[in-house]
Amino acid sequence: MDCNNLRCLDNMEKRIDFQVTPSAIKRIQSLQSKNETSQLLRVSVEGGGCQGFSYKFGFDANASDDLVVQDIVIIDPTSLEFLKGAELDYAEDLLGSYFRVQNPVAESTCGCGTSFSV
Repeated sequence: MDCNNLRCLDNMEKRIDFQVTPSAIKRIQSLQSKNETSQLLRVSVEGGGCQGFSYKFGFDANASDDLVVQDIVIIDPTSLEFLKGAELDYAEDLLGSYFRVQNPVAESTCGCGTSFSV
């Protein structure tokens, strides 16, 4: 990936503590192929949801101040404050298949896992 004008970070640099599991990477790559896009998966945090904040996922072009994680995920600087130490995973279980965030910053989460409070 060409990182000109981007803040590209590698998890090994310890400047960012956000992990993407192999199952999440595999699913993102599958969705990129299916949708014929090279855009990265944006993980963001927005106000709202039953717990006060909610996670949003979607393919997007990166902006100059976005952080690029493992050449597959982008995070805006504001959302990163809520995602420090978090891990993006892809799960397939009785509830269905979905991206989930294991977030140590979250004090509580809702039952579906898409909303949290700090």
